[in-house]
Amino acid sequence: MGSVIDFEGGAVASMRRRVAEVEEANQDLIAFARGHSGAVSSIHQAVIAATDANGLDHLIHIVTQLWPDILGLDAVSVALFAGDKGLRADASGMQFVERRIVEKSVADIEGVVMRGVERGHPLFGPASELIRAEALIRLTAEAPLPGGVLALGQRRPQGFDTRAGSELLGFLGAMLSRMIGRWLLP
Repeated sequence: MGSVIDFEGGAVASMRRRVAEVEEANQDLIAFARGHSGAVSSIHQAVIAATDANGLDHLIHIVTQLWPDILGLDAVSVALFAGDKGLRADASGMQFVERRIVEKSVADIEGVVMRGVERGHPLFGPASELIRAEALIRLTAEAPLPGGVLALGQRRPQGFDTRAGSELLGFLGAMLSRMIGRWLLP
């Protein structure tokens, strides 16, 4: 008489492993959706705050002073160049800089760059020593409007969600470019 081979034990173990893998993937998806929803909400709040600006100085104040809290960041800076002038603004205020410094800063940026760093981009000023994750967003406009970069930084390493984050941050940069143009065009 032949022997009976027990497939049930192996099949049950395989099924349990598959269920655990699906559950883990499901939890990852839920975490992503919650994080994405929170990011979208924060971006919306930042845009609404920017639309309340009553001038370019006020807009720069909103971006450098209010956006860090709204977006859950540690540092935000903006650098612009137009004509032969350059400007850098962060939480400590605004300074004029050489145009070529800002131009050099944006030369390697196409759209949005998100990365972990040992030290933040020099555009963060004194805060650059503390930055471990940064997003650099190119601000583009037709001449005579300024081009530049929006720099967002966090102390936590790899704090930016790169899957959908670049699209949201690109939107934020496009909105900021248009708001700057709004205050510079006659």
